[in-house]
Amino acid sequence: MDFFKHLSLLLFVFSILFDSTNGSSVLLERAKESEFMDWMVGIRRRLHENPELGYEEFETSKLIRKELDSMGIEYKYPIAVTGIVGFIGTGKAPFVGLRADMDALPIQESVEWEHKSKVPGKMHACGHDAHVAMLLGAAKILQEHKSDIQGTVVLIFQPAEEGGGGAKRMIDEGAVQNIDAIFGCHIAGEFPVGTVASRPGPIMAGSGFFEAVITGKGGHAAIPQHTIDPIIAASNVIVSLQHLISREADPLDSQVVTVAKFQGGGAFNVIPDSVTIGGTFRAFSKESFMQLRQRIEEVIVRQASVQRCNATVDFLTDIHPFFPPTINNPSLHEHFEKVASDIVGPTNVREKPPVMGAEDFAFFSDAVPATYYYFVGMATDTDKLYPKAHSPFFTINEAALPYGAASHASLALNYLSEFRKNLSNRGNVDEAHDEL
Repeated sequence: MDFFKHLSLLLFVFSILFDSTNGSSVLLERAKESEFMDWMVGIRRRLHENPELGYEEFETSKLIRKELDSMGIEYKYPIAVTGIVGFIGTGKAPFVGLRADMDALPIQESVEWEHKSKVPGKMHACGHDAHVAMLLGAAKILQEHKSDIQGTVVLIFQPAEEGGGGAKRMIDEGAVQNIDAIFGCHIAGEFPVGTVASRPGPIMAGSGFFEAVITGKGGHAAIPQHTIDPIIAASNVIVSLQHLISREADPLDSQVVTVAKFQGGGAFNVIPDSVTIGGTFRAFSKESFMQLRQRIEEVIVRQASVQRCNATVDFLTDIHPFFPPTINNPSLHEHFEKVASDIVGPTNVREKPPVMGAEDFAFFSDAVPATYYYFVGMATDTDKLYPKAHSPFFTINEAALPYGAASHASLALNYLSEFRKNLSNRGNVDEAHDEL
């Protein structure tokens, strides 16, 4: 009888481990096992050797589907050309999403190593190869704990994050239907390996691009009085655009307008007929972003007219859709801190300052009630700072992969457990969304 009492106690303790965040550290240990780690590293290196640009990730998608098949995970394909949506759990509510981006960049890799990109002019210079490996790692962990999943985890492998609006296209094709919350992550060289970082509220800016053609009347540079100089007009436009930040924006509401393109003329002694300028603008709220958009067009057109020129403005949304700000749900931040503290320890959960970079994960906030984006550290104590993303020298510390895999898996498991518990306390467990 004593034996059965002790056995019951052990089973009770074990159940507690996986019914709370206390089980999160167990998932990390699993992800760190040598065979598991080698598997994730192998996936990441194969992807790194064969980078594919947005909406061209056919071999990447094929590799992912092969791994999902080997794990017995059901999925839908294709979504948004090359995207994949997998499902682990009951197939019923609640639903929580985990997302990884798949595409590479049109960059020639300058890092000399055994698994350098084999495709000229293309490189995984933003860590998306690592993101896919970590999500597949999370999928493997979750599939091993399928019986503990109190709902459904939706695995979202997304194409075309790098300016192609892949997230929006996946939303339009129904990839996140009925999902209650979604998590995404990014590898980060500014934080040590073994740490994770995020913050509530705005964490990455909304972004847009613009291009303007300012037209005057060309002529010989020695007789400017017979011309209408678009270079002078464009120069005044650029200065006036900076006043939008220094004199119209709230100093406590960070915004950016940068003109990074100026093309006009090809001779030293000829005033051109027209000048083309272009740039980007960023803000942390939708209201500020749309105000900037309106004022950029007004300033360009009206300032050009002061110099007797005409101007047209194109925001290039057909090829570069506006990215909304990435804003983390405050309740999910509490959930993240709780889960991450158990995985890496409270002192290794860092605060990530907001950055003006943009991330198309933000599109999910228009379709999913709660969204959350976090960063997985990969720096080591002895290393210099890792090159920034989008650099031809960008590298990944593969020791970070288990932390991303375990974080994803634990965030999903514990979210579903808490969601179910909260619904049960309110007496409406069966009133959530329909089956996916």
